[in-house]
Amino acid sequence: MRIFGAPLSTILYTLVVLSTAACSGGGSGSPGTGGSGSGGSGGAGGAPDASSQTDVPASGSGGAGGTVVSGSGGGSGGAATDATGGDDKPDGGDASDGPATSNAWTGTWASSPQSCGGNYGGQTMREIVHTSIAGTSARVRLSNAFGNGPLQVQDVHIAQRTTGASIDPATDKALTFDGKTSVTVAAGTYAVSDGADFAVKAVSDLAVSFFVVSHNGVTCHQSGFETNYTANGNMVSAAMLNGGNNTSYYFLSNVDVLNPAAEGAVVTLGASITDGYISNNNDNKRWPNDLAVRLVGANRVVGVLNQGISGDGVANAVKRFDRDVLSQPNVKWVIFSDNPINDLGNFNPPAQTEIDQIKTMMTKARAMGIKWLCSTLTPFQGANYWAPEKEPGRDMINAYIRGANSGCDGIVDQDTATHDPAMPNRYLPSLNAGDSLHPNEAGLQAIADAVDLALFK
Repeated sequence: MRIFGAPLSTILYTLVVLSTAACSGGGSGSPGTGGSGSGGSGGAGGAPDASSQTDVPASGSGGAGGTVVSGSGGGSGGAATDATGGDDKPDGGDASDGPATSNAWTGTWASSPQSCGGNYGGQTMREIVHTSIAGTSARVRLSNAFGNGPLQVQDVHIAQRTTGASIDPATDKALTFDGKTSVTVAAGTYAVSDGADFAVKAVSDLAVSFFVVSHNGVTCHQSGFETNYTANGNMVSAAMLNGGNNTSYYFLSNVDVLNPAAEGAVVTLGASITDGYISNNNDNKRWPNDLAVRLVGANRVVGVLNQGISGDGVANAVKRFDRDVLSQPNVKWVIFSDNPINDLGNFNPPAQTEIDQIKTMMTKARAMGIKWLCSTLTPFQGANYWAPEKEPGRDMINAYIRGANSGCDGIVDQDTATHDPAMPNRYLPSLNAGDSLHPNEAGLQAIADAVDLALFK
């Protein structure tokens, strides 16, 4: 077990955190229920400022292949208002989290933590993860980023999902934390399990089951667009889980694998379009999923980690950058996507302000040897927060991204992939989900198809 100390760098940002509802995330609905927001269509409720908490790895929860960090950080849940919490990042010196080697851990799935409600003490959670790359061993990360006190979990298991809440019992495998079957995760931190031999298939469903002993505050990813399951009592090894269900990911934020052929992972950092809003539950048709399928079909072994948060803006992406990008194992690329659309729609900041914040993240990524891939902004004329005076900002940001001096290591032209050539400020009708803000599943596929796989080199 390796212990990391302080962060590689501590940078304080003074940020304006959006309190208005934004693209598919600002409503008052409970997580996973699609409350109707004022700045976009639907989404999983919750204020965007409650998604930026930085959690650091919990002390004493590593073990074989599980990196841990001792330190405080992130605060104690609720709405984060600055980025002063500790946020430890990979230092490139550990085979578990550093540059690609034959034994490097690489992310196959991830979701960005947010603040949620609910009480799950005394319940089993069975959460369905759709992988990107295969592996011979697996480990998981449990996040208590928004906890107000310790999260106590025991009996974490991983298994091949069959259908619904059922698993194949022959594949059921217990995971440990520093050799123990239980772990206590302090508020504002995360815990990484030990690695365990487990055959992970590419682009397939895994079930991660665990028993929540107790918690104070809830960390989840609100818009999971996947049916996950709960049951009273400790039922982690049950072949079929009978109980409730939801469409959020509670406490689980990462699944990593060992694969000697892994080239690295790409983090897709964005807002609701990246999160997969308006794709159907359980379809696994978010554009990062579609990208993973393309990569597998091209015999590439690149993990795809979806770190989209519905309703997110650029300032909050900066705030959560260390946690959601730099802490990911073996990350080699970042695709930054749709966050500026929410800012333009909600308060229409100067485009240069957005560009400067993008450059801030680009600089941090490059300092860690990570390539920065820029995405042009999709059209949004017709959306309920569009206005003519907001279009020049989108044009300026897109011109910057396409410019020779942008500094981008590559471009994903989401705009060209989705707009109507006859009316470039609008979606092509066949790709419009109906709100003129989000693409439908065909549009999400078009975005994935716009990614040049040669960028991953």
